[in-house]
Amino acid sequence: MHFHKEIKPIVTFSLIFLVPIFLLIFHFQTSFNPLTFLHPFFDSKANLESDFCDYSNGKWVWDASFDGWYTESCRFLDPGFQCKKNGRNDTRFLHWRWKPHGCDLPRFNAKEMLERSRNKRIVFVGDSIGRNQWESIVCMLSSSISNPSNIYEQFGNPISKHRGFLSMVFKDYNLTMEYYRAPQIVVVDRFPPRNMSFGVMRGAIRVDKLPRFAHRWAGADILVLNSGHWWNIDKTLKLGHYFQVGQAINETMDIKEAFQRSMDTIKSWALNNPKFSKSHIFLRSYAPSHFINGTWKTHGTCAFESDPYDDTNNFQPESWTNQIVASTIKDMRNHGMRASILNVTYMTEFRKDGHPSAHREPGMPPHAPEDCSHWCLPGVPDAWNELLYANLLSFGSDKATTL
Repeated sequence: MHFHKEIKPIVTFSLIFLVPIFLLIFHFQTSFNPLTFLHPFFDSKANLESDFCDYSNGKWVWDASFDGWYTESCRFLDPGFQCKKNGRNDTRFLHWRWKPHGCDLPRFNAKEMLERSRNKRIVFVGDSIGRNQWESIVCMLSSSISNPSNIYEQFGNPISKHRGFLSMVFKDYNLTMEYYRAPQIVVVDRFPPRNMSFGVMRGAIRVDKLPRFAHRWAGADILVLNSGHWWNIDKTLKLGHYFQVGQAINETMDIKEAFQRSMDTIKSWALNNPKFSKSHIFLRSYAPSHFINGTWKTHGTCAFESDPYDDTNNFQPESWTNQIVASTIKDMRNHGMRASILNVTYMTEFRKDGHPSAHREPGMPPHAPEDCSHWCLPGVPDAWNELLYANLLSFGSDKATTL
């Protein structure tokens, strides 16, 4: 399914008759599924975007005057995301702006977002792609702070810390921007290999239990969660990580059921936690990778890509995780929660040019795999945060004093 599509009205009987036949043929011959143009997964109330604009449906437009909301000198960037510093010479990837169809994306205003976020907590939870997005928004906001010493990590941790969590304080606004590493959202227990009847077991993914620091997520004014890149056969069952419910290992549970159970755990936890009564929860959709002629493990590449795709012919099938995320959000909204999809899949699929590729963090061995999953910063995740900002405004917050 694709959350972004629209279909133009069919005005003649012949077209009404012929188009469904064409679509059925196209569906079985390509990985890009136009049937989802006609059958969107969401109704309008379940979708992230307002009634007036679907910000996720648009195109990338060239803007020579724009080269990002900040520069690589932002002190909150991981070395692995500083592509120019790591040897990338082309800068074309910085000059593309996302333009929704039929409406304008509100221009990001760091000072306005900071003011509206005064005395708030904005929390990101997820994998390293989620950290990519968190570092992006921290830099977007910090660009408007004149005194750098008024932004600091709450517990004195360096930006190089990759386990646990980081909490950046914007002192002038009493705002914290927090990131919690939880690649699969739920708990993953690791232990020495155990020989089991179904294979060698090296860990358990506890689909009904959240990490010990999840209590810190509660009460966030805005909570942005993501997962997906770790929900595949290579990072679960092939690693010897099986799925656990309660005290029992379920050796027959497949990845899709396990991911559904994990989303059910998030949903139940949020619905039953009174600290979320005034929160807004976002689940970010899957952010596509762009390995060409291989994968991370088999020398796939995205080197020398300097422009986005100009059509959808090379798009990959949409991640099955998006359907489960969508269903989870719909259930949460039906129970009265302020919950939304941050839909970045379609816009991100175009951006084969935005990855570090071979320009990874210093010290990588010469033949290390290219990085075609994460994103150069400044870069594509900035546009995700523009959508986040725009959607927060569209929920009526432009009429209030805070987000």
